[in-house]
Amino acid sequence: MEDWRHAGFGLYLHWPFCQSKCPYCDFNSHVAAKVDQSRWLSAFQAEIDRIGALTQGRVLNTIFFGGGTPSLMEPALVQGILDRVRTTWTLANDVEITLEANPGSVEAARFNGYATAGVNRVSLGIQSLDDADLRRLGRMHSVDEARAAIAIAQSTFDRVSIDLIYARQDQSLAGWRDELARALDFGTSHLSLYQLTIEDGTVFGQMHAKNLLRGLPEENLAADMFELTQEITLAAGLPAYEVSNHARPGDESRHNLIYWRMGDYAGIGPGAHGRLTLPSGRFATDAERAPGAWLAKTSASPGKAERFERLSPEDRASEYLMFALRLREGASLDRYADLAGTPLSETALSEVETLGLLHRDRDRIATTDTGVMMLNGVLRVLLAGRQSAV
Repeated sequence: MEDWRHAGFGLYLHWPFCQSKCPYCDFNSHVAAKVDQSRWLSAFQAEIDRIGALTQGRVLNTIFFGGGTPSLMEPALVQGILDRVRTTWTLANDVEITLEANPGSVEAARFNGYATAGVNRVSLGIQSLDDADLRRLGRMHSVDEARAAIAIAQSTFDRVSIDLIYARQDQSLAGWRDELARALDFGTSHLSLYQLTIEDGTVFGQMHAKNLLRGLPEENLAADMFELTQEITLAAGLPAYEVSNHARPGDESRHNLIYWRMGDYAGIGPGAHGRLTLPSGRFATDAERAPGAWLAKTSASPGKAERFERLSPEDRASEYLMFALRLREGASLDRYADLAGTPLSETALSEVETLGLLHRDRDRIATTDTGVMMLNGVLRVLLAGRQSAV
């Protein structure tokens, strides 16, 4: 039951509010005219107290404010949350405290307050360096505002990451090459580069179903963009360490590595997910998604808005493999066998290795450049072919 120590312990806090809903977004985000931030602070603190009682004695390695748009939180709210965190857990000497932010001028004005509260890493949702595409994506900032926010962030925080979306409508390979080069010129140590996906339940999903979302790239062009991304970032010294994430060595997102290496993390806030190892087993947690319902339930009784589900050894092993193979470092076969109680099938491993989708180095397996683009297929073969426990 100490397996989580392979990756550490993190805390995720979900702020569910945005100024507007982006048409591609399927995250748990909501537009609200007014938010009582003092009431939300009390609810977050109550949940921190509850989770702290379950995880006494642990060292907290990372904290992540996600959303939604956490940069709509007042610095006093972030300060109040982090003050309670510090009295609940011992923080690692190199604790990473990340806050996701939009690059609008209102949000950027709060950066000094966040840094004073203890935030030392910011992730900026730039999404595009083209004003017309920003409008298509429903973003409320301009390219000039993005540049200004990056400059302010770099002068305020120890580490800065920026997000971009590619394979957008009418985007060419040459256009993405130029945009990526401009992004690298900012000199940030981390880039999250996501291919645009059309999700059910989003505005883009509805438009696509009606054949109204024109100009999306063909599959081959999207694959070329992915391969170009790997080449350019590697040459610039920010190689991919995960399918969509690139960093200078040592500047990887430590919080996300806890997810991908299958550590423990507490999830607090509407729709937040967590994984906690307790004396009675490892549990998946998820919370009430509706902000009003989460706040009401949590205010009435901490924990009332959260559900626990015990994970079986097979669930834990499958989850480990699914996340670890997203990483270039790959997965440990011994760790998988320890979690599952039985090793992966040698026949299945040989099949994907022969196809050039996987390579092995003693205990470790990792996807090849081709395999990472076919990860779902690789996982299907490996998990379908796993041996049965005796």
